[in-house]
Amino acid sequence: MAVIEPAPAVPSTPQARPGKRTAAEGSAIEGILRRQSLRESAARTYARSLPIVPVRARGLTIEGADGRRYLDCLSGAGTLALGHNHPVVLEAIKKVLDSGAPLHVLDLATPVKDAFTTELFATLPPTLADDARIQFCGPAGTDAVEAALKLVRTATGRSGLLSFTGAYHGMTAGALDASGGAPDVRVTRLPYPQNYRCPFGVGGERGAELSARWTENLLDDPKSGVATPAGMILEPVQGEGGVIPAPDTWMRRMREITAARSIPLIADEVQTGVGRTGTFWAVEHSGVVPDVMVLSKAIGGSLPLAVIVYRSELDAWEPGAHAGTFRGNQLAMAAGTATLAYVRQNRLADRAATLGARMLGRLQGLAAAHPCIGDVRGRGLMIGVELVAPDTDDPGALDPPVDPALAVAVQRACLDRGLIVELGGRHSGVVRLLPPLTLSDEQAEAVLDRFADALAAAERAHRPGPPAYDTRHRNDTGPSH
Repeated sequence: MAVIEPAPAVPSTPQARPGKRTAAEGSAIEGILRRQSLRESAARTYARSLPIVPVRARGLTIEGADGRRYLDCLSGAGTLALGHNHPVVLEAIKKVLDSGAPLHVLDLATPVKDAFTTELFATLPPTLADDARIQFCGPAGTDAVEAALKLVRTATGRSGLLSFTGAYHGMTAGALDASGGAPDVRVTRLPYPQNYRCPFGVGGERGAELSARWTENLLDDPKSGVATPAGMILEPVQGEGGVIPAPDTWMRRMREITAARSIPLIADEVQTGVGRTGTFWAVEHSGVVPDVMVLSKAIGGSLPLAVIVYRSELDAWEPGAHAGTFRGNQLAMAAGTATLAYVRQNRLADRAATLGARMLGRLQGLAAAHPCIGDVRGRGLMIGVELVAPDTDDPGALDPPVDPALAVAVQRACLDRGLIVELGGRHSGVVRLLPPLTLSDEQAEAVLDRFADALAAAERAHRPGPPAYDTRHRNDTGPSH
């Protein structure tokens, strides 16, 4: 049974420190935000929708410089499996700092690194762990994706790649090319199955089977224009694409199709890993064992760490073929070891499955009273609520257009009520919830209460109008978030 630390009482409305904020404090906060706007690039993202200045954090809660407290259901975009500043993570970091061990060691062997690798391998599917190699890639998930693509291209001698519509694999050039928004002549995009906006118009098992047949036909037709690729990369649950879980049967079909044609299968578990979806790794839902796993975010225990783990037969690199200055982050490895062990020993993946199902059930109940909720979906504590503009002429329409303006209004209303959520999906019309795996029952109820209140307030204030994007006849063709 999962061991969850007692959660502090969660107030129903945002709270402030005792006493009124002084004019000087308010001016200082405004100055920080103003200087960020003036100094940082136009590419900044989260800061635009979350104009807060965090100064303290613990577990689910962030406290801003103005004293207001927020329930954080962004969790560093899924990085914080144990929430902010979990005691086991802080203790692991402190132990390394107090030991006098070097913090920067390139790719040299250290006891800290050995402990991390041992713990990580203990969590992997056994048939992969028994014959695996690991490459420490650098600080971010996109670095690991780049390494995975280079690995399979080196091992197979081929250059092409299969990826999926709606995918998101990172912001570096190769990872971005494999995502849903940027074309690349070496990347062939396949339809990703989903129920709500099925690219084949049928959904369910039938839609998943059609997606698999499409893939087989493309690979086997000598006139398709697609040569045998170096690999296939997929997300077991598309996160930025709108929290879309891949059907288990489809995952197994993709494994069969790639194995039969000697195409390495790459599973991008950057956001889905470490218990997030209700199993330690999301591929476990289907029983699929990929040839390569791309891991980052939660494996570093809140600090930058990214690796790929792959079958030894793919290890065709020459020494120095892939490197990186910051691939030996000792603090991240220590924090990661503590996090992996805590999640595994306390069965937090099971906890995520149970609590996530309960939260999905309540959100689905909320959808019955709010026509603006088109779909509620997810796995474990990776949850998405798609907001739509119901067709007033046909309120029962099966595929109403996404309403990104309402999604923005809901996000702002959530922030006003002390709840941090993120948007995703093809047109940023999906409200995403990624709470830490240590979420208590009481905290889950507080999150859902605040979301329901924010949704009702935003719905009342939102004036119906032409949606920014009408996807009724353009399934899966829009850009990924």
